Amino acid sequence: MSQNNAEGTGAGKKHRALVVAPGRGCYNKDELGYLKRHHQDKLAFIDKIDQYRHGIGQRGIAELDAQAKYSFKLHTPGENASALIYACAMADFMDIDTAEYEVVAVTGNSMGWYIALALAGALQPDAAIKLINTMGSMMSDGLIGGQLIYPEMNEAWQTDLTVSRLVDDVINQVNQASGCELFTSIYLGGYRVLAGNEAGMTLAETLLPRIDDKYPMRLYNHGAFHSPLLSDISDKGRAALPESLFNAPRVSLVDGQGKIWSPYSTDTTALYDYTLGKQVIEPYDFSKAIAVAVKEFAPDKIIVLGPGNTLGGPVAQALIQQQWFGWQDKTDFSAAQQAAPRLIAMGHDKQRFLATSHDIETC
Repeated sequence: MSQNNAEGTGAGKKHRALVVAPGRGCYNKDELGYLKRHHQDKLAFIDKIDQYRHGIGQRGIAELDAQAKYSFKLHTPGENASALIYACAMADFMDIDTAEYEVVAVTGNSMGWYIALALAGALQPDAAIKLINTMGSMMSDGLIGGQLIYPEMNEAWQTDLTVSRLVDDVINQVNQASGCELFTSIYLGGYRVLAGNEAGMTLAETLLPRIDDKYPMRLYNHGAFHSPLLSDISDKGRAALPESLFNAPRVSLVDGQGKIWSPYSTDTTALYDYTLGKQVIEPYDFSKAIAVAVKEFAPDKIIVLGPGNTLGGPVAQALIQQQWFGWQDKTDFSAAQQAAPRLIAMGHDKQRFLATSHDIETC
């Protein structure tokens, strides 16, 4: 019998779930073998992806996932990371217990938007791997710019407006310097992700105060996503990917501007234009996506797909910003999670069983 409901839903009643797809940077050393550990029952799905990749001269994700050792050189480039993360996340989505959960909306962070399109059915499986693999491979010949991440919250996971203003000031200063470009890339819960050219990133690192001898932190093998520096990538994406790949979603989608794409009213031309236009070259407001999703769809649970659990903190921080579930700070969140988890990370081995039909002993 399933043990995945700590609170109990009652006969015939399902939890309303918001599903969140992760972006780049979540398949790391600890995630090596994720497909093999959790998804041996989905070999046909994995093989379909690998047939596509083999057809364009790329290594299969099954082979990448089965490597004896994790390699930054092999596993972090976009042409490999994107397909791996998509496969892990989609396979996790397939494991959600539909007897316990009604998925009322989906969203994602950055590359997770492409995955969310697939989860919602706006991209069919063949279209999804084509789009994700194509966009993930756009900088295989060399990265355009880079990203760094910086916290703008206090220890209680509450937004520190003083730090937010400081980050904005640094962006302005950098862009006034000759040859330097810097932009907000992602509003990520309690963090700001910045994108820029090398000169801009280097100057920002000198202007932003060091925190815990860790931040500002460069994101390895990440280009200047969600910034004007990728305007050529946007154009190339449009040239490579036809609008016919897109369908109206079966489940409501919330994008990186907080816009809802409904199954009943989605203009697929507008969805295509956003995905390969503004989504590529303008800031991705993940915090706003979470805020809109919980306010509009009132989920009982938020399920964050794997691999990894790097997105769990930013989701919780975005919820704290809205005081959702009554959470005012990190202490409230931690206490609530101990009592009856509202936020379930499928990449976390001790939480995974809460979202699936599998007992904890089999996970």
